[in-house]
Amino acid sequence: MTGGLLDGYDRGGFFDEAIGADGAARPGQESLVGWFDSLSADDLRYHSTLRDDLLLSRGITFTVYGESQGIERTWPMDLFPRVITAAEWTVLEQGLAQRVNAVNRFLEDLYVGEQAILEDGVVPRWLVMSSAGFEREAFNVAVPNGARCLVSGIDIVRGADGQFLVLEDNLRNPSGVSYVLENRATMARVLTGAFEEMAIRSVDHYGRSLLAALKHAAPPAAGDDPVVCVLTPGIYNSAYFEHAFLARQMGVELVEGRDLVVDDHIVAMRTTGGLRKVDVIYRRIDDHFLDPAVFDTGSTVGVPGLMAAVRAGTVTVSNAVGNGVADDKAVYPYVPAMIDYYLGEEPILPNATTYVLWDNDQRAAALERVDELVWKPVAESGGYGIVIGPSATDEELAGVHTTVEADPRGWIAQEVVQLSRVPSCIDGGLEGRHVDLRPFILTGESIEVLPGGLTRVAMRKGSLIVNSSQGGGSKDTWVLEDQATGAAG
Repeated sequence: MTGGLLDGYDRGGFFDEAIGADGAARPGQESLVGWFDSLSADDLRYHSTLRDDLLLSRGITFTVYGESQGIERTWPMDLFPRVITAAEWTVLEQGLAQRVNAVNRFLEDLYVGEQAILEDGVVPRWLVMSSAGFEREAFNVAVPNGARCLVSGIDIVRGADGQFLVLEDNLRNPSGVSYVLENRATMARVLTGAFEEMAIRSVDHYGRSLLAALKHAAPPAAGDDPVVCVLTPGIYNSAYFEHAFLARQMGVELVEGRDLVVDDHIVAMRTTGGLRKVDVIYRRIDDHFLDPAVFDTGSTVGVPGLMAAVRAGTVTVSNAVGNGVADDKAVYPYVPAMIDYYLGEEPILPNATTYVLWDNDQRAAALERVDELVWKPVAESGGYGIVIGPSATDEELAGVHTTVEADPRGWIAQEVVQLSRVPSCIDGGLEGRHVDLRPFILTGESIEVLPGGLTRVAMRKGSLIVNSSQGGGSKDTWVLEDQATGAAG
């Protein structure tokens, strides 16, 4: 590669997913790398402008809470896609299905089972019961087919050796799948030439798969054609675009709490033709705001009486109430043990190395290396509250000492993962930027993993924070077909 956009490309000493140590394109990516390398800076700017115009015209936006401007931003999407080979995807797909299966079994055991994993001391009972995501209201509330995590988003990273690791589980209301689909639609129009040269697995079926999974979770009395709706907090929620998008994709009603009524444990939605019974609610509202008669009495976005209907078995709410206990960052270290306990298997995808700070010995050892580790509050999301030791100030590190000693249950520490990089479009050229991946997994008649997922990219040079709320962007994720067999890998 000489004379093109990738001439002199610097891997920076990190694992680069597109360019090997010898400077050549990795297997399966030769045509993509060659296509980009043939572009001029003007060509890249032209494609970038076309991308921006498409995103803006389709209203693909997100909101950052707390910004003084109070305006939505156009979704940031980088033009250089992230490629995953069929063989790599096979490992990811199997590992993700295994993990979600085990977590679903854990939640069933916890809320409607015998709590065997707690009784056997595999997961500490006090840790579970002290989790902010643990909900007593979920006790003895059955979920059809045990699909408590009907939609899961598992955050995956690759380290310096190129191996995949699980960094975090998102099992309550994981967001971002709408951007996966919109990124693909945009790339197919903006990079037609590169797109057509590669055999890429489709993601267009997600809406159909989600609807099928939701209908599969309907109460038995719902019949052959259950009524599904999407429950949103409203237009001011940062993920409202996604709520409306998914409702359109599935061809179901998008409703707010005020559109639903509960009478005699039956949920119905108001329509122009009168009340219509609802069988499954894909809720995008947090537990505490879901039913003001049970949780937060001040909630104006929930549905009074909804939990009574759920408990009566006349309606299914997905994802299930109480899932937050399983994606508590302090419970996350025990997922490999859950896999062994419930499935009798070794984890296919390992966790990142994590220290539980309520353990006196681990806390003391971790605090001695405060400037070498990543510190995460267990109750935060979106990258907020994270302190990356190697880049933190002395004041921030002192703050970690104080807060961790005061509330060791509220924090975990992890070894810094030198996130893999992918070439990204920066100022008319290509530079390596760190990425992670959030694949989406559906638990329906079987466990289905959407090929690819949301690749998030840290657009700031040297940054490891990929969250869009922290200045990150996204990439389309191309999972390649298995060319050897002619089938999807």
